[in-house]
Amino acid sequence: MARQQDTEQLEKPVSPDLYTEQYFLTACEGYDEFVASEGEHLSRRLSAAFALASVEKGMKVLDVGCGRGEILRHCARLGADAYGIDYAPVAVNLTREVIDNTTSASGQTGVGQADAKKLPFPTGVFDRALLFDVVEHLHPWELHEALLEIRRVLKPEGKLIIHTAPNVWYDRYAYPLVRTFRILIGQGAKYPANPREFLVDHNQHVHVNEQSMMSLQHTLRKAGFRGKVWLDSPPQGRQNPILIDALRSAMFKLPPFRWFFEREVFAVASKHE
Repeated sequence: MARQQDTEQLEKPVSPDLYTEQYFLTACEGYDEFVASEGEHLSRRLSAAFALASVEKGMKVLDVGCGRGEILRHCARLGADAYGIDYAPVAVNLTREVIDNTTSASGQTGVGQADAKKLPFPTGVFDRALLFDVVEHLHPWELHEALLEIRRVLKPEGKLIIHTAPNVWYDRYAYPLVRTFRILIGQGAKYPANPREFLVDHNQHVHVNEQSMMSLQHTLRKAGFRGKVWLDSPPQGRQNPILIDALRSAMFKLPPFRWFFEREVFAVASKHE
């Protein structure tokens, strides 16, 4: 127990001050679509995750780490009552602006500043809990406590939907190979040594707990959830030589290679009594 407490003292939560308006509007997943449509349209990644929730009219939905708030808007327009929490003040303000400007929605919405480890809701009230691109921002001990709280506030038949990226096996094992290959063909400048700096520099400061398919399955079981965990990857939209495209196709479709090269982790889980 003492060792666990020492670890938790070392692993301080990411400061909410790092989640600035610039982060949400220039780096956080889905920002392009959000800025272009003012939250009317979701990115491919968020759309895929949201579809898994199967939100219906009359449901109560909790968005943990609601970010800019566009998910709440989409829930409300489906007729669900949607509530978001985020511990970053900027996120709460952005979400409030989005839901205040939501029209043609039959569902109710609400947002508040709160810690995912101490949810301000009664036990057993939500049909769905959404954890989109939040897992990687919580240290393992924080994630466990947050999952216990989510389990508490879900109804017995409620479901938890997770999306997290990147797959840690990609960062640890596949990325060094990809980077070496790109250096050899003269594209190394786009591939920094630290994979957390790839595409989004800010992630090196806010990503603290990337997951693999297996580790997320274990983490969910430990918190009293059972369900399906799987990998997927977005289409790259790049123009590559035929040989490179053939190699990519094999790496992303064939096990065991795909376990290392697929970059996104999805999960749909239920409470296990």
